[in-house]
Amino acid sequence: MNSINPQVFEFFNRLSENNNREWFEQHKPEFKNLELGVKEFGSHLFDQISAHDSLERWKLMRIYRDVRFSKNKTPYKTNFGISFRRTQPSSRGSYYLHISPEDCFLACGFWGPEPADLLRIRKELAVSADEFREILNRPSFRDTWGDLVGEELKSAPRGFDKQHPAIDLIRKKQFLFLVRFSDQEITEDDFSSRVNLALKDVRPFVDFMSDVLTTDLNGEPLI
Repeated sequence: MNSINPQVFEFFNRLSENNNREWFEQHKPEFKNLELGVKEFGSHLFDQISAHDSLERWKLMRIYRDVRFSKNKTPYKTNFGISFRRTQPSSRGSYYLHISPEDCFLACGFWGPEPADLLRIRKELAVSADEFREILNRPSFRDTWGDLVGEELKSAPRGFDKQHPAIDLIRKKQFLFLVRFSDQEITEDDFSSRVNLALKDVRPFVDFMSDVLTTDLNGEPLI
């Protein structure tokens, strides 16, 4: 329960070379066994995180791809994805663990903020970005999570000064952080503990964003 079975990577490598329904059906019992192990890991990690954070639920993404609007018509994903949703509406943000050969990472933050939420964040940063920058520049935070990533506008959003000292943050469309892991790290006995510690380090960021999104610019609660 503390790590991922290394056979997961071997299975996905074979699936990537045989991504069709006939092959998958022949190997479905093997997949279901590996999936069960990942579900046990997800449940264990949910309990670890819940000891210090407010989580609403967790979910293991389905293996089946939605190919309706995609040029890639292969029917199966070659990864496991586990999402952890914080308790709404007071605790915002979510966590996501991606498990795929040579592409394993932990993500945290706001992938697609609603327009109203994005505007509220931008207005807060326009008033003052000092606390936000202080959180992001803490040595323990930077050592674990590095720099803020995600899509951004090329210029200032409408209604904001392009010369604003916080325009580098205001033009963000996403507020995301990533921690990448090697395939070897994913299979080590302390992996769930490493993920849990990383999510402890990111709490000041998600708590700051939660405070912003549950208050108005005067600090008055909205919920």
